Amino acid sequence: MSVKSVISKEIFTPHDEKMLAAVQVRRRTKKKIPFLATGGQGDYMTFICVSVTNKKPSSVSITKVKQFQGSSAFIKRSQWTIDQLRQVNGIDPNKDCPEFDLTFDNALDQWVASSAGEKCTFIQILHHTCQRYSPARKPEFINCQSKLLGGNSILHSAADSVTSAVQKASQALNERGERLGRAEERTADMMNSAEQFSVTAQKLAMKHKC
Repeated sequence: MSVKSVISKEIFTPHDEKMLAAVQVRRRTKKKIPFLATGGQGDYMTFICVSVTNKKPSSVSITKVKQFQGSSAFIKRSQWTIDQLRQVNGIDPNKDCPEFDLTFDNALDQWVASSAGEKCTFIQILHHTCQRYSPARKPEFINCQSKLLGGNSILHSAADSVTSAVQKASQALNERGERLGRAEERTADMMNSAEQFSVTAQKLAMKHKC
Protein backbone atom coordinates (compact mmCIF):
# COMPACT_ATOMS: atom_id res chain seq x y z
CA MET A 1 0.00 0.00 0.00
CA SER A 2 1.36 3.44 -0.93
CA VAL A 3 2.08 6.13 1.65
CA LYS A 4 -0.84 8.25 0.42
CA SER A 5 -3.20 5.30 0.65
CA VAL A 6 -2.11 4.74 4.26
CA ILE A 7 -2.66 8.43 5.10
CA SER A 8 -6.12 8.28 3.57
CA LYS A 9 -6.97 5.14 5.53
CA GLU A 10 -5.55 6.27 8.88
CA ILE A 11 -6.36 9.99 8.92
CA PHE A 12 -9.45 10.57 6.79
CA THR A 13 -11.47 7.37 6.42
CA PRO A 14 -12.20 7.11 10.20
CA HIS A 15 -13.79 10.58 10.02
CA ASP A 16 -15.90 9.70 6.97
CA GLU A 17 -13.74 11.85 4.69
CA LYS A 18 -12.31 11.19 1.25
CA MET A 19 -8.77 12.35 0.53
CA LEU A 20 -8.62 14.08 -2.84
CA ALA A 21 -4.92 14.94 -3.01
CA ALA A 22 -1.70 14.78 -1.01
CA VAL A 23 1.77 16.15 -1.66
CA GLN A 24 4.95 15.52 0.30
CA VAL A 25 6.66 18.80 1.17
CA ARG A 26 9.46 20.44 3.11
CA ARG A 27 9.78 24.03 4.19
CA ARG A 28 11.73 26.43 1.98
CA THR A 29 12.82 28.33 5.07
CA LYS A 30 13.13 26.65 8.43
CA LYS A 31 11.23 28.10 11.35
CA LYS A 32 13.39 29.93 13.86
CA ILE A 33 13.20 27.99 17.11
CA PRO A 34 15.14 29.74 19.91
CA PHE A 35 15.15 26.68 22.12
CA LEU A 36 14.67 23.01 21.31
CA ALA A 37 14.15 20.75 24.29
CA THR A 38 16.33 17.69 24.58
CA GLY A 39 14.67 14.54 23.40
CA GLY A 40 12.71 16.14 20.55
CA GLN A 41 10.88 14.04 18.02
CA GLY A 42 13.61 14.39 15.40
CA ASP A 43 13.23 14.26 11.64
CA TYR A 44 9.84 13.86 10.03
CA MET A 45 8.04 13.82 6.71
CA THR A 46 5.29 16.36 6.02
CA PHE A 47 2.29 15.98 3.72
CA ILE A 48 -0.30 18.57 2.74
CA CYS A 49 -3.65 16.89 2.07
CA VAL A 50 -6.97 17.98 0.61
CA SER A 51 -10.06 16.10 1.79
CA VAL A 52 -13.84 16.33 1.54
CA THR A 53 -16.51 14.92 3.83
CA ASN A 54 -18.74 12.19 2.47
CA LYS A 55 -21.67 13.63 4.39
CA LYS A 56 -23.67 16.40 2.70
CA PRO A 57 -23.31 19.33 2.68
CA SER A 58 -19.69 18.67 1.77
CA SER A 59 -16.93 20.30 3.76
CA VAL A 60 -13.40 20.59 2.36
CA SER A 61 -10.27 20.71 4.54
CA ILE A 62 -6.57 21.24 3.98
CA THR A 63 -4.61 19.22 6.51
CA LYS A 64 -0.94 19.06 7.47
CA VAL A 65 0.05 15.47 8.29
CA LYS A 66 3.40 14.34 9.67
CA GLN A 67 5.21 11.06 10.14
CA PHE A 68 8.12 11.15 12.56
CA GLN A 69 11.27 9.15 12.06
CA GLY A 70 11.07 5.70 13.63
CA SER A 71 7.27 5.67 13.67
CA SER A 72 4.87 4.13 11.19
CA ALA A 73 1.97 6.29 12.37
CA PHE A 74 0.76 9.46 10.68
CA ILE A 75 -0.29 12.40 12.85
CA LYS A 76 -2.63 15.28 11.99
CA ARG A 77 -0.88 18.52 12.97
CA SER A 78 -2.82 21.45 11.52
CA GLN A 79 -6.07 21.80 9.62
CA TRP A 80 -7.88 24.59 7.80
CA THR A 81 -11.21 24.77 6.01
CA ILE A 82 -11.14 25.69 2.35
CA ASP A 83 -12.83 29.00 3.29
CA GLN A 84 -9.73 29.93 5.31
CA LEU A 85 -7.49 29.54 2.26
CA ARG A 86 -6.77 32.98 0.82
CA GLN A 87 -4.07 32.47 -1.76
CA VAL A 88 -2.15 29.77 -3.63
CA ASN A 89 1.14 30.99 -5.12
CA GLY A 90 2.69 28.76 -7.79
CA ILE A 91 5.89 30.89 -7.70
CA ASP A 92 6.72 30.60 -11.44
CA PRO A 93 4.01 30.74 -14.13
CA ASN A 94 6.48 29.95 -16.93
CA LYS A 95 7.84 26.57 -15.93
CA ASP A 96 7.32 23.52 -13.74
CA CYS A 97 8.88 24.05 -10.33
CA PRO A 98 8.37 22.32 -6.96
CA GLU A 99 7.94 25.50 -4.90
CA PHE A 100 4.56 26.90 -3.83
CA ASP A 101 3.01 28.96 -1.03
CA LEU A 102 -0.29 28.59 0.79
CA THR A 103 -1.73 31.65 2.58
CA PHE A 104 -4.49 31.16 5.15
CA ASP A 105 -6.29 33.62 7.42
CA ASN A 106 -3.73 33.08 10.15
CA ALA A 107 -0.75 31.42 8.47
CA LEU A 108 1.65 31.52 5.53
CA ASP A 109 3.45 28.31 4.61
CA GLN A 110 6.26 28.25 2.04
CA TRP A 111 6.82 24.77 0.67
CA VAL A 112 8.97 22.74 -1.68
CA ALA A 113 7.24 19.63 -3.01
CA SER A 114 9.03 16.35 -3.52
CA SER A 115 8.86 17.03 -7.27
CA ALA A 116 7.46 19.60 -9.71
CA GLY A 117 5.00 17.00 -11.00
CA GLU A 118 3.66 16.32 -7.50
CA LYS A 119 3.16 20.04 -6.92
CA CYS A 120 1.41 20.52 -10.27
CA THR A 121 -0.99 17.64 -9.62
CA PHE A 122 -1.75 18.98 -6.14
CA ILE A 123 -2.50 22.52 -7.40
CA GLN A 124 -4.66 21.20 -10.25
CA ILE A 125 -6.82 19.20 -7.85
CA LEU A 126 -6.87 22.00 -5.26
CA HIS A 127 -8.01 24.52 -7.88
CA HIS A 128 -10.73 22.19 -9.18
CA THR A 129 -11.89 21.53 -5.61
CA CYS A 130 -12.05 25.25 -4.82
CA GLN A 131 -14.10 25.90 -7.96
CA ARG A 132 -16.52 23.14 -7.01
CA TYR A 133 -16.89 23.60 -3.26
CA SER A 134 -16.31 27.34 -2.70
CA PRO A 135 -19.40 29.07 -4.09
CA ALA A 136 -18.76 32.31 -2.21
CA ARG A 137 -15.23 33.65 -1.82
CA LYS A 138 -12.72 31.58 -3.77
CA PRO A 139 -8.97 31.72 -2.99
CA GLU A 140 -6.68 33.53 -5.37
CA PHE A 141 -4.33 31.46 -7.53
CA ILE A 142 -1.30 33.47 -8.65
CA ASN A 143 1.90 32.66 -10.55
CA CYS A 144 0.42 29.32 -11.64
CA GLN A 145 0.81 27.88 -15.11
CA SER A 146 -2.37 28.19 -17.17
CA LYS A 147 -2.43 24.41 -17.72
CA LEU A 148 -2.99 23.98 -13.97
CA LEU A 149 -6.07 26.19 -13.88
CA GLY A 150 -7.73 25.78 -17.26
CA GLY A 151 -9.27 23.07 -19.37
CA ASN A 152 -6.04 21.11 -19.56
CA SER A 153 -6.16 19.95 -15.96
CA ILE A 154 -5.60 16.28 -15.21
CA LEU A 155 -9.27 15.99 -14.37
CA HIS A 156 -10.30 17.22 -17.82
CA SER A 157 -7.55 15.16 -19.41
CA ALA A 158 -8.85 12.05 -17.67
CA ALA A 159 -12.35 12.77 -18.94
CA ASP A 160 -10.98 13.39 -22.43
CA SER A 161 -9.09 10.10 -22.29
CA VAL A 162 -12.25 8.22 -21.37
CA THR A 163 -14.21 9.95 -24.14
CA SER A 164 -11.45 9.20 -26.63
CA ALA A 165 -11.37 5.54 -25.60
CA VAL A 166 -15.15 5.26 -26.03
CA GLN A 167 -14.98 6.91 -29.44
CA LYS A 168 -12.18 4.60 -30.56
CA ALA A 169 -14.07 1.55 -29.34
CA SER A 170 -17.21 2.71 -31.15
CA GLN A 171 -15.23 3.35 -34.32
CA ALA A 172 -13.63 -0.09 -34.09
CA LEU A 173 -17.06 -1.71 -33.69
CA ASN A 174 -18.41 0.23 -36.66
CA GLU A 175 -15.43 -0.76 -38.78
CA ARG A 176 -15.84 -4.35 -37.69
CA GLY A 177 -19.53 -4.19 -38.57
CA GLU A 178 -18.66 -2.79 -41.98
CA ARG A 179 -16.10 -5.56 -42.55
CA LEU A 180 -18.62 -8.20 -41.47
CA GLY A 181 -21.20 -6.63 -43.77
CA ARG A 182 -18.80 -6.73 -46.70
CA ALA A 183 -17.88 -10.31 -45.87
CA GLU A 184 -21.55 -11.27 -45.79
CA GLU A 185 -22.09 -9.60 -49.17
CA ARG A 186 -19.12 -11.47 -50.66
CA THR A 187 -20.43 -14.74 -49.20
CA ALA A 188 -23.87 -14.11 -50.69
CA ASP A 189 -22.30 -13.32 -54.08
CA MET A 190 -20.24 -16.51 -53.94
CA MET A 191 -23.34 -18.55 -53.06
CA ASN A 192 -25.27 -17.00 -55.95
CA SER A 193 -22.36 -17.70 -58.29
CA ALA A 194 -22.19 -21.29 -57.06
CA GLU A 195 -25.92 -21.76 -57.59
CA GLN A 196 -25.71 -20.31 -61.08
CA PHE A 197 -22.75 -22.52 -61.88
CA SER A 198 -24.66 -25.58 -60.61
CA VAL A 199 -27.73 -24.73 -62.73
CA THR A 200 -25.57 -24.15 -65.81
CA ALA A 201 -23.70 -27.43 -65.23
CA GLN A 202 -26.97 -29.32 -64.91
CA LYS A 203 -28.30 -27.79 -68.14
CA LEU A 204 -25.09 -28.74 -69.99
CA ALA A 205 -25.26 -32.28 -68.62
CA MET A 206 -28.88 -32.67 -69.77
CA LYS A 207 -27.99 -31.28 -73.21
CA HIS A 208 -25.18 -33.80 -73.68
CA LYS A 209 -27.42 -36.66 -72.60
CA CYS A 210 -29.92 -35.68 -75.26
